[in-house]
Amino acid sequence: MAARLTDKQKKKIVADYLELGSYNAVAKRNHVCGETARRVVEASEDFAEKLRQKKEENTADILAYMESRRQAVCDIIEVGLSVLPEKIQNARSAAEVTTALGTLIDKFTAFGGGPGNDAKEDGLSQSLRELAEGLESDD
Repeated sequence: MAARLTDKQKKKIVADYLELGSYNAVAKRNHVCGETARRVVEASEDFAEKLRQKKEENTADILAYMESRRQAVCDIIEVGLSVLPEKIQNARSAAEVTTALGTLIDKFTAFGGGPGNDAKEDGLSQSLRELAEGLESDD
C-alpha cells in the first residue's frame, strides 16, 4: 500500500500545478503518479479561485514586463525604419521587411497599452500602412 500524502505535500502539489500547469510535470517534481497529482489538485477546495488569481497575476506580470520594454521596442522600430529603404531595394520582396515591422507594431500596440484599432492613426502607422499598400500594388 502506498504512503498517504501529508497536507504539506498536497499543498505543494497544488502550488506546483499552479506554477507548471501540467499534472505530469507536477507528478515528476513530487515523485507521485499523474493520476495522484490530478486527484490532489481537483480535491483542493479553493483550487479554482487560486487558478484564477494565478492567471490574473501572470497577465499583470506580462503587461508590466511589456511596459518596461516599451523603449526597447521603440528603438527596434527606429532601427527597422532606418534600414527599410535599403532593405526594400535589396530584398527579394519588400513584404518581408514590412511584415516584420508590421507584426512588431501590431503585437506591441495590441497588448502593450498602445493605441488600439479605434484610436486615431498616428503618423508612423499611417506612413507604414501607405508604404505597405504601395508595395502590395507593385507586386
